[in-house]
Amino acid sequence: MKSVKDLDLEGKRVLVRVDYNLPLDEHQVITDDNRIKATLPLIRYLLEHDTRIILISHMGRPRGKRVPELSLAPAARRLEALLSHPVTFVNDCIGPEVHAAVEKMVPGDIVLLENLRFHGEEQANDPEFAKQFAALCDCFVNEAFSVSHRTQASVVGISRVVKMSGAGFLLEKEIACYRNSVEAPKRPLTAVVGGAKVSSKLSALNNLINHVDTLIIGGAMANTFLKSRGIDVGASMVEDELVATAGEILKKAAEKKVNCLLPVDVVIAETFDKNAEKKIVSVENIPRQWMVMDIGPETTAAFSRAVETSATIVWNGPMGVFEMERFRSGTCGVAQAIAASRGFCVVGGGDTGLAVNVCRVTEKMDYISTGGGAFLYLMEGRTLPGVTALEKLDKI
Repeated sequence: MKSVKDLDLEGKRVLVRVDYNLPLDEHQVITDDNRIKATLPLIRYLLEHDTRIILISHMGRPRGKRVPELSLAPAARRLEALLSHPVTFVNDCIGPEVHAAVEKMVPGDIVLLENLRFHGEEQANDPEFAKQFAALCDCFVNEAFSVSHRTQASVVGISRVVKMSGAGFLLEKEIACYRNSVEAPKRPLTAVVGGAKVSSKLSALNNLINHVDTLIIGGAMANTFLKSRGIDVGASMVEDELVATAGEILKKAAEKKVNCLLPVDVVIAETFDKNAEKKIVSVENIPRQWMVMDIGPETTAAFSRAVETSATIVWNGPMGVFEMERFRSGTCGVAQAIAASRGFCVVGGGDTGLAVNVCRVTEKMDYISTGGGAFLYLMEGRTLPGVTALEKLDKI
């Protein structure tokens, strides 16, 4: 896979797939611009090489229709402010208006096109749609790790028609970081996996036990594992159809001599409410009408001891309902232990990135992935279609 640094860029028209799928408030104001900030090093590099920069991205799920609330216009304004450099926004991503705007560009110009997903052909990976982007540029750079697990026109299709293509700095960093933390890590390697459902992380768990020394399981998904051990978890969320599967994972982990840690005590409540009464009980003493909301202090301490002695830590998924202040002690306790450890720690984006922010340890994490879904895809042992497309192109 070629890097952007391997491409002959001087004076070229460079099409860059970024991910500016950003959270907006009711006034269309961006509430988190980290994804824009993550692309600034590449954009500045391209400016230094006198390129004409054409940025493309999606926003939300408009399902092939024009939805004004999902316009990328706010992203163009924020990018311009962050760069202190003019950014032209174009009201579509294909068609005469786009071609006219690109024809007028001179080296140093930046254009951001409108939401790709206003056209259904994007998610369908339509080859003719991809060709329309190819006609705009001399070379293509994928800087959107967070959507590189999607087989879409702006990620995969375009790489088949623009021969001069490569990976951006962010994509390269994400792939290298994952490989260094899971495929060739310093040991001992500990994976901390949480979140709501076993089903969403089943493939990742099956893959991780082939790599890790310690596997920590928390969050609501731990209930299914506890039930596989014959523990009654009361009214807690459980995926009954996966109880046997959870047991098989624990058995496989034991066979591979993986140290697998589950909660031993939990924080429970009778209702799923931010003001609900809470109690701390051992996992063997959960009342029938109560539900698990967080891991308990003994569990937090045990999980923390495990990460403190790890050389590499990969974390994906909170330990409980951290969105509610009464039930975030476990998540924040583990987050603080990871932050304080001497090991190299990688956080798998999405809710985990938000949890790190809520627990105020963002600056202490070695790396926070920009793509929760793509990171999980890698944790499952799969290759990203967007990366594979660039690697195949490099072999032509």
